[in-house]
Amino acid sequence: MYALALLAAVTLPARAVIPTPAPVPVLPAVPTVAPGYGAPNAKPQTPQLVGVTSQPFVGIALDDAIGMALVKNPTLAIAAGNRRIAFYGIEAAKGAFDVKLQVQPEVDRSISAPQNPFFAGPDYGPIVSGDESITGGVSGTLPNGQTYSINLSQTRTTNNEIINLLNPTYLSALSFVLTQPLLRNAGMNAPKRQVQLSIINANATEEQTLATVANTIEQVEDSYWDLVAAWRNVAIQEEALREAIAQQKSTIRLARRGAGAPVDAVESGAQVSTEEANVYSALQNVATVQNELKSEIAANPADPVWTANLVPTSPVFHAPTAPAFAKLVEQAMQNRPEIRQSLDAELQSDVDVAYARNQLRPQVDLKLGYTTNGYAGTLVPLTPSNPLYPFVCPTSPCTFAIPPVLIGGFGQSYNTLLQQRYPYWNAALVYSLPLGNHTAKAQLAEAQEEQRQTQVQLEATEVRIAVEARNALQTYEAALARLGAARNARVASESVYASELRKFRNGTSTTFLVLQRQLELAQARGTELQAQTDVNKAVVELERVTGAILSDNGVNLDTLGSKAL
Repeated sequence: MYALALLAAVTLPARAVIPTPAPVPVLPAVPTVAPGYGAPNAKPQTPQLVGVTSQPFVGIALDDAIGMALVKNPTLAIAAGNRRIAFYGIEAAKGAFDVKLQVQPEVDRSISAPQNPFFAGPDYGPIVSGDESITGGVSGTLPNGQTYSINLSQTRTTNNEIINLLNPTYLSALSFVLTQPLLRNAGMNAPKRQVQLSIINANATEEQTLATVANTIEQVEDSYWDLVAAWRNVAIQEEALREAIAQQKSTIRLARRGAGAPVDAVESGAQVSTEEANVYSALQNVATVQNELKSEIAANPADPVWTANLVPTSPVFHAPTAPAFAKLVEQAMQNRPEIRQSLDAELQSDVDVAYARNQLRPQVDLKLGYTTNGYAGTLVPLTPSNPLYPFVCPTSPCTFAIPPVLIGGFGQSYNTLLQQRYPYWNAALVYSLPLGNHTAKAQLAEAQEEQRQTQVQLEATEVRIAVEARNALQTYEAALARLGAARNARVASESVYASELRKFRNGTSTTFLVLQRQLELAQARGTELQAQTDVNKAVVELERVTGAILSDNGVNLDTLGSKAL
C-alpha cells in the first residue's frame, strides 16, 4: 500500500500553480501640505534644563527624597488632614454624652382684678404679684442609654393679697430625674453606635492614609530610580556621541588620504547628528523625570528644590534573595493596611447589625423622679383691721403663730429643702412599640446584607493582595533574569564593537559596520540600564506588597504632611 501511494505521488502530474495577483492599494485622498518642506538650518544650542541652575549639581539621597515626601507631599498632606478630621469626628460623636449646663433667670409681674375681700389687694384693690426666679441644672445621656437631669431652682414671690401671712415668700426645689431603658436603647443606642462607628471610621481612615503613604513612597522611589536611569542614559548617549565623533574624524582622515570613500565621512556625520539628537532627548527626559520627582517631594511652588539640578547619590539596589511565595503572602496579610481596612468594615457592619437588632425590641423605659422642696417667708403683721383677723384670732389675746421653721429668707428655705420636709417622688413605666415595626426590620435586613458584603470584600482584598504578591515576585525574578541577560549582551556588544573597530583600522571592515556596532552597543547599554531600573522598581514593589515599605521608612503619621505649606 505504501509503495502504491509513493508511485502515485511520483507519476501523477502536479497541479498548476496560479500566481497570487498583486494587491492594488486603495489610498485616501491626501492634500498637499507644505510641499518640499525641509527643516531650517538651526544652529544647535547648549542644552540646559529649564528652570534650574546648570551648576552646581545638588545631590539627593533616596532616604532624603522619601523624607521630604513624607512631610511635603501634597497628597500625603491631604491624607494626613483627612486622618485628623476623622479623629475630630470621634470627639464630635462623644459630644452626645456631654453634660449640659442650663441656667434660666426669669422675672414675672402680674396685676389682676380682685375676686373677693380675701383674694384682693389692700382696700379691695388689684392683686399685684411678682416672681424673681433662677433655675439651673445639668442633664445628659450616659453611654448605656440612661438619661438624667438634676435641677435646682429658687423663686422669690411677692404678693399683696390681704390673706397672705408670709410676704415675700422664698421657694426652693432640688429635683432628680433618671430614665433607664430596659429593652430598646439599653446597652446599644444611637449615640453609642455613632461613637463606635466614628472610632472605626478613624481607624479605617488611618489605614487608608497608610496605604496612600505606601503608594506615594513607591512613586517617589520609582521616580528616583527613573532619575538615576535618566542621568545614566545621558552618559550612555554622550559616550555614543563621542564614539561617533571619533569615527567621523577617522573616516575624514581616510577620505582625505584617498583610502576611503567620501560618502563614508558623510555617513559618519549623519551618525554624529543622530547621536547628538539622542543626547538632547536624554536631557529632556532628565528634566521631565526631575519635575516628576520634585512634584512628589515638594508642595510649595516657591520651594528651593524646584531650582535645584538634582543628581541621585544613593547606590543602586543590591538584588536581594527572592522570598518564598508563601512567606511573601503571609507578610502581606499581616502588614498591609488594606487588610485592616476590610476588617474595620466588618466591625462597622457588626455595630450596625447590633444596633438594628436592638431597635427591634419594644421600648420599655423606667422613669424615676425625686424632688425636695424648701419654703420660707417674711411674716406679715396681723392687725385687727385685717379681714382675716377674726378668723385667725377669734379669741383675745391672739395665740396664732406661724411655725418658726417657715420664717426667713432663702437661707431658711434651703434649710427646709435639705431637711427634706416636703419631698415628692414618682415612678413610671413607659411602654411603646410600633405596630409592624417595619422600619426596624428593614434596617436589620439592610445591616445584615452589608455585613455579608464586607465578608466578600475581605475575601476579595485577600485575593487581590495574593495576586499582587504573585505578580511582584514574578516581576522581580523576570527582571533579575533580564538584567543578567542584558549584562551579557552589553559585554558581548562591547567586545564585538572593539573587534569591529580593530578590523576597520586594519582596513578589513567598513564604516557602515562600525556605526552599526556602535548603535548596537548603545542599545545594549540602554537595555542593561532599563533592566537595572526594572530590578530597582521590582524591589520597591516587593516592599510595598509586603507592607515593609512603611516600617522600613519610619513613617510617622503625626508629622505626615506637616511642612506642606
